Amino acid sequence: MDHKKTIKHEGIVENIGADHCTVRILQASACSSCSARQLCRSSESKEKVIEVKGNYSTLNVGDTVTLVGSVRQGLRASLLAYVVPLILMLASLFVGAHIGGEAIGALSALAVLAVYYTLLYLLRNKIGKHFYFKIETNQTK
Repeated sequence: MDHKKTIKHEGIVENIGADHCTVRILQASACSSCSARQLCRSSESKEKVIEVKGNYSTLNVGDTVTLVGSVRQGLRASLLAYVVPLILMLASLFVGAHIGGEAIGALSALAVLAVYYTLLYLLRNKIGKHFYFKIETNQTK
């Protein structure tokens, strides 16, 4: 992968299986590097567990590694998680409001979002094949 077009997250190996490795990362917001983050309520960070497919028998639980993914994958994930549902919600809101009033528009927008996110959940394995990380080790033994 081209280093200019990658997303990197440092993490700790949690579990190693025969064909995968589980890594826990701390996903911090852009505010995490700001010196005023202690005073500001908008900064946040979340722990996430990522499963990386492949043989990682050379790693040990507790090792620090870097997960590397492409920016294109990040953009695709943002599109699926934010842009498509926003467009669907707004379209159903306007169509529903035009046909049956504001209440119908609001209910149709909520119904469309519920159906969309249910479909994403049901297709998560198929969609997940398009999102993958590689592991770079950070060890200096």
